[in-house]
Amino acid sequence: MTNSTIVIIAIGVILFAILLLVLARTGRRGPEGPADADGIAMVRPATELSPAADPLPEPTAAPGIPVSEVAAPPIPAVPAADGPADPLTRMKGLGPKAEAVLNGLGVIRYEQIAAWTDADVLRIDDQMGAFKGRIVRDRWVEQARYLAADDVPGFEALFGKLG
Repeated sequence: MTNSTIVIIAIGVILFAILLLVLARTGRRGPEGPADADGIAMVRPATELSPAADPLPEPTAAPGIPVSEVAAPPIPAVPAADGPADPLTRMKGLGPKAEAVLNGLGVIRYEQIAAWTDADVLRIDDQMGAFKGRIVRDRWVEQARYLAADDVPGFEALFGKLG
């Protein structure tokens, strides 16, 4: 190969690299649509893609009764606690942030948690946000029963040393 051939090939490679760089910076996207800053393609909901046909009728609770006129069953409140707040963070799997969520729901004592029924656990678990599922997984009700009864040896036998 002659020197002039090598120079021509090098110039071609450099021009190709510049072309790729320009295309990458223009934000040209593939057929999936626009992408966010991470390069993940965003998909439009089907409601934006297809025109709406006839609007749906107003939902009703029973024939002729609008849903807005039917009272939803009230969610029972957490029973009020007697006495000062317990340090709920002594329970395994219950840290300061989860304690703050429980306190916001009115749960401040071991006796309250120990008295929860399965329905209470489901109702409160729905309100736990990022801590959803922890009540059952970490056995908070069982732990609270030991701590409410001040049975530290029983607690430590099942759940480990109190911290």
